[in-house]
Amino acid sequence: MSASTGEPPAPRRGDRRAPGALGNQVWSLLVAAEAPLTAGEVRDRLHRQSPDHPPLAYTTVVTILGRLHTKGLLTRSLDGRAHRYAPAASPEGMAAARMHRALADEGDHAAVLARFVSELSETDEAVLRRLLGEHG
Repeated sequence: MSASTGEPPAPRRGDRRAPGALGNQVWSLLVAAEAPLTAGEVRDRLHRQSPDHPPLAYTTVVTILGRLHTKGLLTRSLDGRAHRYAPAASPEGMAAARMHRALADEGDHAAVLARFVSELSETDEAVLRRLLGEHG
C-alpha cells in the first residue's frame, strides 16, 4: 500500500509478461507433460517453475487454456467436473500449421515460396530438396 494514497502499488512495467508469453509457457508445459492436465494441475506446475512469483489466479489459467483451445492449439476432454487439456499437435505440427496459414494469407503463393526458399540456409535447403524428392 502506498502510504500517501492507501492504494496498492501499481505493477512495475518490468514485472509484466510480454504479450503471449503466458500462453506460450502454458502450451510448452502441456507439450512436456506426459498426460493431459487440468487447469489446477497447470497452475500448480507453473508455480513450481516460478516459485519466487505469486501463484497465478485459477481463473487466469482457465482463461489462457480456453483461448488456446479456441485457437485450436489444445484439445479438451471432460474428466468428472474438470477439463483436461493436451496439445492438439506436436510442436512440429503446430509450426507447419502456422506456415500453411501464413501461405494461405497471401495471394501470390509462388512469390512467397520463392522468397522463403531463397532465404533458407544451405542445410535447410538440402533437407527441403530431399523431402521434395521423397514426396515427388
